[in-house]
Amino acid sequence: MKISKYAAITRFLILLILYMGFSGNVLAETTHGAAPDFTLKSQNNGNLKLSELRGKVILINFWASWCGPCRQEMPVLDELYRHYRSLDFTVLGVNVEQNSDDAKSLLKDVPVTFPILFDTENKISKLYDVKGMPSTVLVDRDGNIRYIHMGYQPGVEAEYQTQIRALIRE
Repeated sequence: MKISKYAAITRFLILLILYMGFSGNVLAETTHGAAPDFTLKSQNNGNLKLSELRGKVILINFWASWCGPCRQEMPVLDELYRHYRSLDFTVLGVNVEQNSDDAKSLLKDVPVTFPILFDTENKISKLYDVKGMPSTVLVDRDGNIRYIHMGYQPGVEAEYQTQIRALIRE
């Protein structure tokens, strides 16, 4: 069955609208399985290895400086980090750009206190099957992925807090 150009364009636009509608925090899932270990260079020029943080609840946030929702989410993540870090919780901001200077420039305007890591070759984002920006992964104290969030919308911090508190209590 052959469809007209108009029908094809209409279908494309509908799919695009659906995709855009789901690019916020609507796409969240609960999952299980070991978080793949990695080592990345940090903003402080040292290396950070995920497995060395075993015993903490970890929020891994994949972001890019060109991503508007990422910029919007950074202060929210920093607030969560400051509030829960004394309870063995940490945030790792993983920048996925080839040129880390863009990220460093953004961080001058939107400073954060949590560790920033640089995935300049996109090896870690591929390892975590990141499909869009921002993407957030919550890892429990045993090193297992428990929640995945794709996208960001204001107000998602309430869901993050609920999940973080649950993982801290375990």
